[in-house]
Amino acid sequence: MRLSLLLSGNIFNLMRQCGYFFERKQGDESVFVRILGAAKSGYPRFHAYVEIDKTLNRALINLHLDQKKPSYQGAPAHSAEYESEAVEKEAARIKQILGL
Repeated sequence: MRLSLLLSGNIFNLMRQCGYFFERKQGDESVFVRILGAAKSGYPRFHAYVEIDKTLNRALINLHLDQKKPSYQGAPAHSAEYESEAVEKEAARIKQILGL
């Protein structure tokens, strides 16, 4: 799911308010994670890939839910949901926290 949010502050602080932590930089995107539950594996978790459009002062967020870790090392594919009810609820939760 893709969200477009008008920036009202530092994206790192805004994502932290939503319960996400910074994972890494990937090209022009900052990658954030919110782990669900207390599993030591770190899954399931929401992944948010955030790109900043400075000309429009907007954050473009690609959001998905990783259900489990890739089954083998170096695996490009994983069990992810991009348009599920859970992802839609998380997008609504982010908007509510940020007052959108």
